[in-house]
Amino acid sequence: MYKIIRKEDLSPVVKLLEVSAPLIADKAQPGQFVILRLDEEGERIPLTIADFDREKGTITVIFLEVGKTTTQLGKMVEGDKILNLIGPLGNPSEMEDFGTVVCIGGGVGVAPLYPIARALKESGNTVISIIGARCKDLLILEDEMREVSDELYITTDDGSVGHHGFVSDILKRLIEEGRIIDRVIAIGPLIMMKVVVGVTKPYDIKTIVSLNPIMVDGTGMCGSCRVIVGGEVRFACVDGPEFDGHLVDFDNLMKRNTRFLEEEAKSVEEYKRRCR
Repeated sequence: MYKIIRKEDLSPVVKLLEVSAPLIADKAQPGQFVILRLDEEGERIPLTIADFDREKGTITVIFLEVGKTTTQLGKMVEGDKILNLIGPLGNPSEMEDFGTVVCIGGGVGVAPLYPIARALKESGNTVISIIGARCKDLLILEDEMREVSDELYITTDDGSVGHHGFVSDILKRLIEEGRIIDRVIAIGPLIMMKVVVGVTKPYDIKTIVSLNPIMVDGTGMCGSCRVIVGGEVRFACVDGPEFDGHLVDFDNLMKRNTRFLEEEAKSVEEYKRRCR
């Protein structure tokens, strides 16, 4: 079992957990994820690794309480134990000195973006980061992202902090100003990544997106996480989670990601009823 070493409430619905997992921490790389199960009756859910400490033997996950399992996970405290934790899974982010890389994170997508931006900076890149959220209270890891970025831009949908608008607005402005951008990495809601891809495609700027569709086994056997990339079916868990955004069929993926909404809502309601 995997003990929770530290818990932090980043907002009322966004939680950070640092978990003791020495074997995973020893092998984890930016861009990879884990799959966990809280107890014998629990479902398997994927969470991207937001940080890792090889010396302490811990990994950090950051998540939004949105479904039954994340709500239940958010109620756990320091000292509690997670039954199963599998990882690191997926392919690590590609790392080299590309030149100038724009790292874009939306919502909790900022969490997996952080170790990627840090590694890109360590690899010699100029890192321009754009992070956004619906409002100031949901903005996470601002200080951490500032530390690993040459430039940091903040956006909020409601204008409560930073630019009043979307991360894509800042990206568009940088391109129109003539900034030389060698690569873009975007992690966040599907619609955000789709819009970012729409901004970069006319300029042929290589754009990497991290896809987190519904996963079950995390090993490519169940087919639940299949995505269409370049007209071919790929599995996000073993072929990804990162793909060339210009080749991803976002419309198909967004439709597939809604297929269990009714069941998820019933599961959350049943969990809350049992808690009452």
